[in-house]
Amino acid sequence: MFEFEGGVRTPVPWPGQINRHRQRRRYFFDPLLGLMGGTLSGHRVLDLGCNAGLWSLSAIESGADFVLGIDANQTYLDQAELVFEAKAVERSRYSFVRGNIFEQRLEGQFDVVLCLGIMEVSAKPLELFELMCGAGAEVIVIDTVISTARSSFFEVAKLHEPRNRVDHELVLLPTFQAVVELAAEFGFATVPLAQNMTDYTGMDDYREHRRQAFICAAGERSLAGLARATPPRPALVRWLEQGSARLGGRRGR
Repeated sequence: MFEFEGGVRTPVPWPGQINRHRQRRRYFFDPLLGLMGGTLSGHRVLDLGCNAGLWSLSAIESGADFVLGIDANQTYLDQAELVFEAKAVERSRYSFVRGNIFEQRLEGQFDVVLCLGIMEVSAKPLELFELMCGAGAEVIVIDTVISTARSSFFEVAKLHEPRNRVDHELVLLPTFQAVVELAAEFGFATVPLAQNMTDYTGMDDYREHRRQAFICAAGERSLAGLARATPPRPALVRWLEQGSARLGGRRGR
C-alpha cells in the first residue's frame, strides 16, 4: 500500500497486507536505519526483486542518494515508476530495471543491498552473495523463507508460484544457520533479527518461524545493538512437543 497527500491510498488485495507491511518495517527496516545512524543519506541502495517499489521508496524517503530497483516483472516496475512520479521523487535519484538479477551489469557501487524475498526464489545462493559483494555491499538486509531443519544446509524445494522464480522452479531454502555461515564466507557478520511484531495479522509465516530476517555488515560496522533471534526449533520437534502437551492435558482430566 502507498499513501499520498489528501488521504489517497492504493488498493490492497487483502486486509492483512497493510499490517504486514507495517510490521515488516518495524522488524527489519527500522533496525537498518538505526544501524545507519537514522538515515540513508550518503548511501546508494540496490533493491533486488523490488516488486512495486515499496522498499525502494522507503529508502528514498529515508534519505538515500540513489536507489536501483531490479525486477523481472514489468507490471511491477510500471507501478513503481507511477508511484515515484506521483511522489515527485527526482528522476536522478532512482532507476528501475527489468531483468534477471544475475544478468544485470550494474553501474556504480551500492553500499546497502535489500535482498527481500529473493533468496527463497533462487537456486543460486552463492551467486547471490557474489552479486551483492560485487555491487560493493557493506550492509545487506535479507528477508527469506527458511528451512526449519537442524544444522546448516539448503533444502531443495519447488516453488508454489513458478512465475516468481529468479532462475529455476527448484530452489534452495536456507536454514537459519546456513544464512549466517554463507554471509561469513563472504566476510559479513550477521545478526538474525529477533521478532518484534505487535500484531501477527497477515504474518503467519513469521509467527511459525518459517520466515526470518537478517542484517549483515562487512568491515568494522558494529551490529551489537541489534536484538538477536535464536534458531527456531525443527518442525518435527515442535510437533512432538505439541502432541505431548495435548496428551498431558487429557491425562489431567
